[in-house]
Amino acid sequence: MSAKKRMNLDKLEEAILLQAEILDLKANPGRAAQGTVVEAKMEKGRGPVATVLVQKGTLKVGDVFVAGAEWGKVRALIDDKGNRVEEAGPATPVEVLGLDGAPAAGDDFIAVEDEARAREIAGYRQRKDREAKAKLAQRGTLEQMFSAIKAGEAKELPVVIKGDVQGSIEAIIGSVEKIGNEDVKVRVLHSAVGAVNESDITLAKASGGLIIGFNVRANPQARDMARRDSVDIRYYSIIYDVTDDIRKMLSGMLAPTLKEHFLGYANIREVFNITKVGKVAGCMITEGVVKRGSGVRLLRDNVVIHTGELSQLKRFKDDVKEVREGYECGMSFANYDDIRVGDVIECFEIEEVAATL
Repeated sequence: MSAKKRMNLDKLEEAILLQAEILDLKANPGRAAQGTVVEAKMEKGRGPVATVLVQKGTLKVGDVFVAGAEWGKVRALIDDKGNRVEEAGPATPVEVLGLDGAPAAGDDFIAVEDEARAREIAGYRQRKDREAKAKLAQRGTLEQMFSAIKAGEAKELPVVIKGDVQGSIEAIIGSVEKIGNEDVKVRVLHSAVGAVNESDITLAKASGGLIIGFNVRANPQARDMARRDSVDIRYYSIIYDVTDDIRKMLSGMLAPTLKEHFLGYANIREVFNITKVGKVAGCMITEGVVKRGSGVRLLRDNVVIHTGELSQLKRFKDDVKEVREGYECGMSFANYDDIRVGDVIECFEIEEVAATL
């Protein structure tokens, strides 16, 4: 509340400093810098920018460092008031420019001796990340295979998510992964800070997925490639719009629900044997309506003995589309002849209702 209302900030700072003094919280400013990435984003004209909190040592302009699976050389340091500074000591938050790529929020960063060492560490971490994702995808495939054996294969919507800020990407992933059920779900193939590039298009094409760009756009080469390969890129600036569209897509992947509507009953008053046609039931519609092409059940002593379709529906000698309550008609079943006087015909139709999540 102090931060939101900007009230009692001086007292809050005084209390924190007092606690630090009582607990004897100290850090060595003379060693190599080490800390944590608070946030990372892509900024136009500045490239990847990370907000870091220095916890040990002093970070200086020109230092080479590794942050998560990315590395960089400090090109500029900007403090919390927007001023350029030459160095940042322990407990100092600063924006760092000069990264090779945007790290993830929460990643550790540490200054190293030279660029070769930084590249080596970053390359190793990137390789380990790829291996971990490959194992996760493999495990998901095995789980899908077992579930397919049990209850049919679950459908998946593969997506690639690119955004301007790591926090937004994590929020989108958390939101879309909650959408779905045991039949349909979202699978995030890849997520990263930055513009949509050619490798994203290749990944989406190979998996038959789509690309979500949150406050970022595709570069010209990626746009041309997406048009050529018919890859769907969707741009958003509001997370709720992302979740609404994903929910609609998943709902479209669900099999429709079949709903039965009762139409009417007919009593068989007479059975006629007609050459080349078979048995035809002379009926009286006692309730509702009977329609040609609808489903029918033959009831004998209130027990269903046949379910099928009408092959013919006639009034006198004319074919008709429907016959209503109180009228007589002639009916014959498709591929079924065991009909008797006194049987009841129940008429119904099946409606496909779009499934929703």
